[in-house]
Amino acid sequence: MRHRKKINSLGRKAAHRKETLSSLATALILNKRINTTVAKAKALRVYVEPLITRSKVDSTHSRRTVFSYLKNKHAVSELFREVAQKVADRPGGYTRILKTGFRKGDAAEMCFIELVDYNTAMLTTEEETQQKRTRRGRRRGKKTAEQEAKTPGQQPADQPVETTVKEASEPPAPEKDKEDPMTEDTAEHKTEAGDKSQGESKEVPAAEKEEETPAAEKEKETPAAEKEKETPAAEKKDESAKEGKKEKPSQEKQKGKTEEDSTEQGDPESK
Repeated sequence: MRHRKKINSLGRKAAHRKETLSSLATALILNKRINTTVAKAKALRVYVEPLITRSKVDSTHSRRTVFSYLKNKHAVSELFREVAQKVADRPGGYTRILKTGFRKGDAAEMCFIELVDYNTAMLTTEEETQQKRTRRGRRRGKKTAEQEAKTPGQQPADQPVETTVKEASEPPAPEKDKEDPMTEDTAEHKTEAGDKSQGESKEVPAAEKEEETPAAEKEKETPAAEKEKETPAAEKKDESAKEGKKEKPSQEKQKGKTEEDSTEQGDPESK
């Protein structure tokens, strides 16, 4: 019975177990990834991670301590030169266990155990997932709207407030004092805006007048055009009347001539 015994003996005596874990740790440091059973991988993780933490301090004492566990000078030099620089910023959790299934012979559960900082594919996927995480602000907007509706003396907002991660991360802008006097720049800006608005309001009736003028001119021109159209007929009547008057004197003259001729012809007879 193994009550309150957390260490897995792996079916070996103490000396055999230590040699097994030492060889597995050496292989992991040199190859950065090995294939073994899940039980051995869990025991190896507890064995090798304290050695990696000790390698962050490159001193003679730490090198001799690590060598007493690994018993391989090539593994010790690899650990202190390359692995320690790679894991310098990581505060623990240097290994990862990836289960691969069961072995055919005895159905033992197999896995890969690897150093986290040397698997570039997994690192890129982790960075992408961290960038893709976004926080939706619609729920917050609804809650705030409901809270405002519940509070007395306030009206609920018509539109939900949408916030993004950037807006949530940005610190709130400092509020300006209400009692501060208005600066000259703001006053000038307001006066310019007022002048522009007055100019636009004045220009609108002028534009309306310009649009109305063609119609008014047409209305005024119509009687003159009608008069001009009527003038030829009136002129013809006047001309006809004048011709009639001219014809009358000519007829009177002709009558006077005929009478004179008749008198002239009658005078010799009278003579």
